Amino acid sequence: MATIGTPGAKFLLLWRYLGLIAACLVLAAFLSACGGEGPDADADRVLGLEAKVHALEESLEALEEENTALRAELDALSREQEAAQAAIEPEEETAGFEEGQEQQLANLEESLGRAGERLDELEARIQDLEAVATQVEWFLPGMQTWFSNVEKRLTLLEGTAIERTVNLAESGGGNAQVINFGAAYGADRSAVLVLPDPLPEAEIPLIVSLHGFGGDSFTQALYLPLHERVNTDRFALLIPEGAVGPDDKRFWNVIQDSGVDDVASLTALVEAASREFNAGPVYFFGHSNGGFMSYLMACEGLPGLRAVASLAGTDFAEPDICEEATPVSLLHIHGTDDEVVRFEGKSGDTEPVKESKELASYASAADMVGRWAARAGCQWPEDPQPYASLDLDAFVPSAETQTYRLQSGCAEGITIELWSGEGSGHIPGYGDAFTDALLDWLLAQE
Repeated sequence: MATIGTPGAKFLLLWRYLGLIAACLVLAAFLSACGGEGPDADADRVLGLEAKVHALEESLEALEEENTALRAELDALSREQEAAQAAIEPEEETAGFEEGQEQQLANLEESLGRAGERLDELEARIQDLEAVATQVEWFLPGMQTWFSNVEKRLTLLEGTAIERTVNLAESGGGNAQVINFGAAYGADRSAVLVLPDPLPEAEIPLIVSLHGFGGDSFTQALYLPLHERVNTDRFALLIPEGAVGPDDKRFWNVIQDSGVDDVASLTALVEAASREFNAGPVYFFGHSNGGFMSYLMACEGLPGLRAVASLAGTDFAEPDICEEATPVSLLHIHGTDDEVVRFEGKSGDTEPVKESKELASYASAADMVGRWAARAGCQWPEDPQPYASLDLDAFVPSAETQTYRLQSGCAEGITIELWSGEGSGHIPGYGDAFTDALLDWLLAQE
């Protein structure tokens, strides 16, 4: 393993630094994860991030120059090696030169040994440089695109989270409106409904996108920009906000212990939103705490619910909590390196930890697909084989997401699917490829 100060460690630290900036920028939207002090602080933070990106670009250019110099040195060493090998040929075959020739050969072999070690070291450094350049390739163009229009983007940071979500949705071409909900069920809050423009007369589906613990509608829309697709894919999008807890962080009350009835709140919200257009099937997507809530909506049998997709969110450890649930199509997305909501689940006390709004125990990814397969009358295989490998997480090299699907024997129209992100964490570095894949899966569940 590389230690601090070695070339490999320096390159690894540079890559981790780039990843940290990218995660802060994209996932927290300069607000929640980076502080959330207000628009002025957000603007300063954006400019500060821009300066850091420029510095990192200069560092990468310096590394590329060093790469070129190292390759030149490699060429010189190769020529030296060829000359040394040529010098090894005996000058004369007479006995008088044998002793001197043996010494010359020994000296040349020692020199070649040192040259070989140097060649190996230089080649390793070049490989490190090329690996960094490859990994950073995805990051810099996106940052350049962002900062090329930074003034326009800064206007999106003005106002409340709901107002910023409306601005963001309208910048994507959709028709956005605010719906207040939840007052009758313990917590008055708002949601943003985004409709295609122009609005079709034909029936269109509704996708409900739920943020994670501590998030809001704006951070959810930034992380998963479904609002950019409402016109091209012809669907309605609902982005609601959870109740505010004592710690001033928004949450979905999956434990149902605080006087906030989120099942009733979201049911009423979907009904209200559906009156604004010709509503078809309903799909829920949730991240983390929002994924838990999406599963709870499926357990409670939301009218019109066709499919649920959950990223890094699961359900109670005890399967009988929603054993009478109506079957729905299911997509469970989970990173194997998630340290917040573990891929393998968590065992412990059966009672929830009410003070922290967390579950003391919860089901694994395998448990979830197994349970919902059983509810659909089919059986998840013990040793499933992936049908595809997808490159979705920019923080993990290569095609990290293994996809597994079960349709055979399930109730008509039901698909049970697992996307296992090998090496992905709780907040994967998802971009357009994930948005496309998720949207394709949801809208295919007819």
